[in-house]
Amino acid sequence: MNLLDLDIRWRRFNDEDRTCPCCGRQFNGVFDIGFDHPDIWPHGPLPDGQVEHQVGEDKLGSDLCRLDEARFIRCILPLPIQGSDEVFHFGTWAEVTPEAFYGYIDACFGEGPFDGCAARLANALPGIESGDETACDLAPGPDGERPRLMARGGPLKAAQEQGISFDQLLDIYAASGSDIRPHLAA
Repeated sequence: MNLLDLDIRWRRFNDEDRTCPCCGRQFNGVFDIGFDHPDIWPHGPLPDGQVEHQVGEDKLGSDLCRLDEARFIRCILPLPIQGSDEVFHFGTWAEVTPEAFYGYIDACFGEGPFDGCAARLANALPGIESGDETACDLAPGPDGERPRLMARGGPLKAAQEQGISFDQLLDIYAASGSDIRPHLAA
């Protein structure tokens, strides 16, 4: 049994058979939040049904982005949830050097390993304090999965190492436009 199992809100959040009495909504546990593009991408989201959006030399795909001289790789930023075995993930973007970017592409095509690299968080994370220049390390993910982004310092690093509380997770959801707290209280 996890410590969070004692919290009625957690049990309601993970009970797919429970219907919220105020609106009929159902929940099935932790859901991740992803970003369609790096924050500085000026050309709008990836159009529905398209795998690539190109404007001049700028190019956005589902996993890679090029904007002027900047290069970005889509990755996963894990945040363990205290008192449970669950992990919440941001599907975010990391800015990397052109050399690391092309090394990552080569590794995707089996032309050598991707050993990871220095990176910078390229999205503001709702509900998480982070500086404008959040230095990170981008590490290879398990086979077939996106790489992992790990903060080098500050509150984000602490959250990745110590985990976030269930209340912090609910605050993240609320800050991203999905405030589910009232639906778990009733």
